[in-house]
Amino acid sequence: MVRIVALFLYLSFCNSYCFAQIKIDTTEALEAGGIKQVVTIQGEDRSKPLFLFITGGPGSEGIYDENKAYLDELKKHFVVVAWDQRNCGQTLKLNPSLVKLTVKLYENDTHELVTALLKQFHQKKLFVMGWSWGTVLGFYMADKHPDQLYAYMAVSPAVNQCESERISLRELKQKAAQQKNIQAINELRKVKIPFENGLQNYYDRKWLSIFNGETIEDTTEFKKYFTENSEMTALFKEANYINLTVYLPKVNCPVYFFVGRKDHQTNCLLSEKYYKQLKAPKKGIFWFENSGHLIPVTEPKLMQEDVITRILPQIALDKFLQ
Repeated sequence: MVRIVALFLYLSFCNSYCFAQIKIDTTEALEAGGIKQVVTIQGEDRSKPLFLFITGGPGSEGIYDENKAYLDELKKHFVVVAWDQRNCGQTLKLNPSLVKLTVKLYENDTHELVTALLKQFHQKKLFVMGWSWGTVLGFYMADKHPDQLYAYMAVSPAVNQCESERISLRELKQKAAQQKNIQAINELRKVKIPFENGLQNYYDRKWLSIFNGETIEDTTEFKKYFTENSEMTALFKEANYINLTVYLPKVNCPVYFFVGRKDHQTNCLLSEKYYKQLKAPKKGIFWFENSGHLIPVTEPKLMQEDVITRILPQIALDKFLQ
């Protein structure tokens, strides 16, 4: 009976804005942070709740064909917004940032983008999902602007990244020694935490990928990502100093963690520890047994199922009881 009521409320929630279903599929440039920021807005019914997906990085495009695999099912239940952040993808082509890149700048961008979307669609709240670097921005929204969120979903959350990097580097050095991999030993020996430059970051991520059995499709571009963008390297370093276990013990909106059991990049045990201590009006943690850091790529179907069948009905019920 409870499930039937929850399903009814969920259906009512998803169709509470209007009766006619109008599909939406558009690319727009919205004003945020004093520049135009490019988003795609897609859904089978434009009256559904908004869902903002904030990708990882920093420096990674949020709008690309591959995101269909882990956003398409969501588009049946939400109006899904994918975003090329400042100095990334189409936003970079349209207007490169003229100011220094800082975490605070991206946080402000996120808030202004959310506000613009809510105004455009005449909605009071939306859903936010952040992945990796995107969780830095998502936790900011949950902390400072919970009134704008139905729920926040943190995928592979960056909780205490400096500590996570220390643990990971220690594990990588142990694997290199066990395998007597001279190249890995020599390159990992050059890595310091926090990373002092892009090359150290590259060596770390290179061997993390290799030891995790992941394929680097284009090694040249992979290396360039870390070594030829000093601004993004500095931004990444700044973000690594954020320790949520110290400065964010509580949020005032529902929060859900999506954690890969094999995640060594944003350490899964640190994520679990923080989840247990974090106070929120409603929270949940979803484990992905076959994933490391790349949950949207490795288990996209399960990730979307958790959102649609386990989170959305809960939020619909909460909204009904208010």
